[in-house]
Amino acid sequence: MDQLSAHLDRGWDLAQKGDASGASACAKRALEIDPQSPEVHNLLGYTSALSGESEEALEHYRQAIALDETYLEAMLNAAEVLMHPLGEWDEAVDLCDDALEYAETKEETADCLLLRVDALLGKGDVEEAKKCMARLPDPPFENGSYVFLIGRAYYELGETEKAAPFIEEAVRTDPTHADAYYYLGLLRDDAGDTRGAVEAFLRSRALDMTKPAPAWAPSPDAFAQLVRHVIQGLDALLARWVRDADIYIVDVPGAELVVDGVDPRAMVILDARTPEEAAAAGLGDTAGMQARLFIYQRNVERGAGSVAGLESELSAGLEREITAVFLDRDSPTPPEKHQLN
Repeated sequence: MDQLSAHLDRGWDLAQKGDASGASACAKRALEIDPQSPEVHNLLGYTSALSGESEEALEHYRQAIALDETYLEAMLNAAEVLMHPLGEWDEAVDLCDDALEYAETKEETADCLLLRVDALLGKGDVEEAKKCMARLPDPPFENGSYVFLIGRAYYELGETEKAAPFIEEAVRTDPTHADAYYYLGLLRDDAGDTRGAVEAFLRSRALDMTKPAPAWAPSPDAFAQLVRHVIQGLDALLARWVRDADIYIVDVPGAELVVDGVDPRAMVILDARTPEEAAAAGLGDTAGMQARLFIYQRNVERGAGSVAGLESELSAGLEREITAVFLDRDSPTPPEKHQLN
């Protein structure tokens, strides 16, 4: 094995283990050997994305494609960054279309089409996404991961009957697949099987907790500072509900909350009563509102996808929660509980 290949192999091995800095060091050594290698720029893009540097990652992927216009892996990696966290849905769709021209195997075609479905859903084009799903090659695939990916795509399209056998198969074949268990919980909840949903969600939660935090994740103190900053930046009509709230930051919701119906991947939960509600509940006359705000750091990080996306993801989560708890008062289910069906 030549020196360039050794650095690339070592870099990918470290990247797959989540060691962004180690993988990046290998990629940079490879770059010194061959700065015109598309494989090197693809690895640099991947390590940059792993570190939360989305724009830098995209630049490297584009360089890899410029050096090899048929480089399908770099195209798909770039499309993923364009979707999450950058939200450039149209550009991601176009890149998936470009990649399809070079797809040769069933798996490569499925990769392109499934990413294209994600991008179309991101831009809200559900009908086109369904047409795209219809173009998928028929299983089986050499890699069992496609079973879950197809099931998830069907679920996101609202086609739960089609999704169920794929998600159930994914759980059977890989009992450590946290995402598969989470979607199994969603399917069971949709079907009215609350106990079965809770069991699947608890399993998903337990598996989520075995994974390390992203390489780019801020320290607890830095994240707490970000939370305060985001709350201060909320619209005044929303901020008034949580300005004086007691704030608690933990990794994920507790198991007892999941049993009570809380989504294990909830980012924010607001538990509060207005003075009128407190009085009606016999808690006495209070001049203000007592509120508790729970922020789940690992779930916010999952949704953000990078350090650059944390602020907007947290802000959006807070806005949704405050609106659900205090402004959407006609909801038949107490929104602050995030109850399952």
